[in-house]
Amino acid sequence: MTQIWAWTASEIARAVRGKQISATEVAQAHLARADSVNPQINAVVDSFHDESLDAARQIDALIARGEDPGPLGGVPVTIKVNVDQRGHATTNGLKLQRGLIAEEDSPVVSNLRKAGAVIVGRTNTPAFSLRWFTRNDLHGQTLNPRDPSVTPGGSSGGAGAAVAAGLCAIGHGTDIAGSVRYPAYACGVHGLRPSLGRVPAHNATGGDRFIGAQVMAVSGPLARSIADIGLSLEAMAQRDPRDPWQTVAPLAQGAFDKRAALSVAPDGMAVDDAVSAALLDAADRLRSEGWTVEEVACPPMRDAARINAILWMAEHQFAADDLVAREGDADAVFVTEQMRADAGEPDLERVMTALQGRIGLIRAWETFLARYPVLLCPVSGELPFAQQSDVRSEADFRRIFEAQLTQRALPTLGLPGLSVATGQAGTLPVGVQLIAGRFREDILLAAGAAIEKGGPPVHVAEPGGDGQLSP
Repeated sequence: MTQIWAWTASEIARAVRGKQISATEVAQAHLARADSVNPQINAVVDSFHDESLDAARQIDALIARGEDPGPLGGVPVTIKVNVDQRGHATTNGLKLQRGLIAEEDSPVVSNLRKAGAVIVGRTNTPAFSLRWFTRNDLHGQTLNPRDPSVTPGGSSGGAGAAVAAGLCAIGHGTDIAGSVRYPAYACGVHGLRPSLGRVPAHNATGGDRFIGAQVMAVSGPLARSIADIGLSLEAMAQRDPRDPWQTVAPLAQGAFDKRAALSVAPDGMAVDDAVSAALLDAADRLRSEGWTVEEVACPPMRDAARINAILWMAEHQFAADDLVAREGDADAVFVTEQMRADAGEPDLERVMTALQGRIGLIRAWETFLARYPVLLCPVSGELPFAQQSDVRSEADFRRIFEAQLTQRALPTLGLPGLSVATGQAGTLPVGVQLIAGRFREDILLAAGAAIEKGGPPVHVAEPGGDGQLSP
């Protein structure tokens, strides 16, 4: 019989609602799994058994009274440490913020609680959430449960590792340059970057952010099934007045043509053979489910990635440069220097011009996606990178930065993107990325489900084993 911690969120929610198992038993199973496995991977850096079990007992009490526990009733979730959770430190991987205790939940945490989710821990991120790797001087390094020699991704690497290893059924992540999509890819799970405004955001501990983060940073879910991505998105996206950017829009936006564009190497980016093979395989899976797939050039990625760099580094210049120096995390210092060199000096004229150029790019992409409702493209140009390889040298950083072109481009556009795990290339996870028009997450989920159906299911990883655990 499959262990409870290997169940999907959808399976857990049905079983708890149907009284086949209690929310308390589910929480206990996941907490025990974390006690056993987390010391090997360091995905969860703040755990709280009593608080988690108390929340689970409250779900059981609701069900006993005949009340609705919510769509995620009893489902174990984790929260990334850069988002406010009442009573816990919003460290963002910083020693400077180890005592920054949140007095209230952020909207996404509040929405997950309202949906009946049971928070079982907080997950690791690199310092400042500023890498595609997950290590910091406060919490240490997170390892990939499928292969410790490669990155679990970043910045939501702790979330990706926790989901892959069965420490939770759903992991919360944030994404400003791939921080949900890339950890999902590296850990062999699925991850959704929602449209800008779909999921409400606000961290009272940090105050309001500058324009770059306001138009590019979002929260989204990581999970082991596409159905769980949809279930958790609905829970996360409920209305919260604290976010003026939020747009409440139906998740189902109406009929669409099952027509996909395929771009194997957008803007001429270098793409490994294994990544190309995964894309062609995913295209075949779509065709087998009745989709038309046409290989075409997509609108510009490089221009969007350049704008992302300018806006993000402008935010750092005004809000974080002093903190980077004071924190003294060597990796963060090196990565910030490289990104600043790439972005150039973000003066007023460059920022205003970047914002102006952003509108034209969004127009081009929305026009393209009106013809092709979904784009199939790489998550990364390479298979998951070797641990800490981005800080080995400037040349290594530049190679990795280039491989992440699609990760950096999408946030500029405010469009949703879904990282879909498709299997393994040798011993390493591999996957593909889907992009759709704004608020068309329903198209991503439909295409993602078609790709998922045609391949192997995502199994829980057993750290120290072969990376897979059969159900």
